Amino acid sequence: MPQRFPASAREPGRHTIPCMMIPSDTDDLFWMRRALALAQTVMYSTAPNPRVGCVIVRDGRVLGEGATQPPGGPHAEVCALRDAQARGESVAGATLYVTLEPCSHFGRTPPCVDAVLAARPARVVVALGDPNPLVNGQGLARLRDAGIAVTTGVCREEALAINAGFISRMSRGLPWVWMKMAASLDGRSALHNGVSQWITGPDARADGHRWRARSCVVLTGMGTVLKDDPQLNARGVDTLRQPRKAVVDGHFEIPEHARLFDGAEVILFTAREDAAKAQRLQARNARVVVLPGEDPGRVDLPAMMRWLAQEQVNEVHVEAGAGLSGALVSAGCVDELLLYLAPVLLGDAAGMVRLPMLEHLDAARRYEFIDTERLGADLRVRARVADTWRQLMLRVELPELS
Repeated sequence: MPQRFPASAREPGRHTIPCMMIPSDTDDLFWMRRALALAQTVMYSTAPNPRVGCVIVRDGRVLGEGATQPPGGPHAEVCALRDAQARGESVAGATLYVTLEPCSHFGRTPPCVDAVLAARPARVVVALGDPNPLVNGQGLARLRDAGIAVTTGVCREEALAINAGFISRMSRGLPWVWMKMAASLDGRSALHNGVSQWITGPDARADGHRWRARSCVVLTGMGTVLKDDPQLNARGVDTLRQPRKAVVDGHFEIPEHARLFDGAEVILFTAREDAAKAQRLQARNARVVVLPGEDPGRVDLPAMMRWLAQEQVNEVHVEAGAGLSGALVSAGCVDELLLYLAPVLLGDAAGMVRLPMLEHLDAARRYEFIDTERLGADLRVRARVADTWRQLMLRVELPELS
C-alpha cells in the first residue's frame, strides 16, 4: 500500500520523500535517513529553530512522519504524531525516529517530549543531542524514566550537517559561518579593473542563491556595495523567508540610495557614530550597530559574530571582496569555505582572499575537504575548519540509554 507524504511537512518547491515498503522498524540507518530527508525539506523555513524530521514506524510501515514548521508552528514530533492520527494509526509500541533530541521546555510551543510520552512509543531513536541548556539531555532522561528505550547517535554527523548553525549558536555562542567565493582555476576572483561578472555559469550562481536562502544572514562589505550595488537577497529559490542583509561598513559610508535598502531589514555594522545618518537609515528599515575594533575605522568582527548569535542567527553566508574575506578569516570567524571554480585561467588578476604574507607553511590556515559537486561547467568545493567541526560533534554526543 503506498504511503503518503504529509502536507504539513512539505515545503513548496522542495522534493518529497520516496515512499517504500522495505526494511523493518529496527533498520535504524534507513529510517533515520528518511527522517533526515524530511528535515531537508524545511531547510529554508525553520530558523531560528533547528530543522528536524521525524518518522514513526511499526513492522516496517510508516505510521506518521513530519518536519518542523516555521516558528510558532508544531515541531517535527508533533507533526508526525498528528499525521499518524490523521491516518487512524496508534503509535503505542512503535519506534519513533527523530533527528534532534525532543525539546523538554516551553518555548513558542509546548515541550515535544510531553507529546511523545503521551503517545507511548516503545522506542525512540535520536541522531543528535540538543546542547540548548533548556534541553541538553533532559528530554531523553524523561523518556528513559518512563520506560521507553532510547538509542542515540544514529547518523549523528549527517544530522549535524543540517543543523550546524543551531548547534554552533547553542554550544559556543556563535553562528556557523561559510564564505562563498567564485574563482578561476588559478584562484582569481576578478580582473584588476574590477570586472567579475560572471566568472562562473548559471548553474553555479543558482546554487549560490540556494545557499543564501538557507542562511539567516547574507553578509558583505562596503567595497562590494560600492562596486556592485548588490540586492543581497535569494533569487530563483522557492522560499517563504528571505535572509536578513548585513554590511560591514567601518567608516559608515554606505550610500543611502543603495539597492539593498528595498524595505527588508538591513543590519549595518560600523565603527563610526553618526546619529543623523543612522536615524535617516532607520526610516529605511536599517539597523545600525556600532562595534569599533582596535584599529580606527574597523569593526570588531568577533564581537559582530557574537552579536549575531545573540540575535538568534544560526548561519551566516558571506559574499565579500578580498579585504573583508581576509579579515574574517584572520579573525577566526569563518568555519567553512564554499568555493565555485570555473574552468578558466585569468592570470594576473585579483585574488579571492587578502591575507598577510607567510614566511613558513606551518602558519598556513588549513581546512579539510568535505564535498565536491559538478554544477554545469563549474565545480563546487566545500572545505571546513576540522577542529571546529570536531568540537561541535562532541557537543551533540549523548550517552547511550537503554
